[in-house]
Amino acid sequence: MTIKHFIYLFTDKTFMKFVMVGIINTIVGTTIMFVFYNVFNLSYWVSSASNYFFGSICSFILNKHFTFNYKNHFWSSFLRFTINILICYLLAYGIAKPLIKWILSDFSTTYQENIAMLLGMCLFVVFNYLGQRFFTFKHKK
Repeated sequence: MTIKHFIYLFTDKTFMKFVMVGIINTIVGTTIMFVFYNVFNLSYWVSSASNYFFGSICSFILNKHFTFNYKNHFWSSFLRFTINILICYLLAYGIAKPLIKWILSDFSTTYQENIAMLLGMCLFVVFNYLGQRFFTFKHKK
């Protein structure tokens, strides 16, 4: 894969649609995540996982039909979508929490975990886009 092709993957029409769907999911999921963590005092993992549980349902439907125009079997794409979300979630938040804990070791746990959730969201977007484009909704040639 050339640099030009890699840049194209993040600037084409499909990516722009993915971003629009992501904005909707981000508003809903982020609100849920931070309310669960800061208002209901649920754990880092429960709060961040709730974000993706609720947002993923909407994401699957919108990305399947709007972003990737994927018409193949529902259940096989749903299974791949679920696997992708789980892997991306575990990677993104598994990287974010220890990294932020190390970088912000002098700060409170609450501050560290709020920042880690923000970083986890950013990492998740990149991992998820690549997973959905090349695994979940990959068109067969």
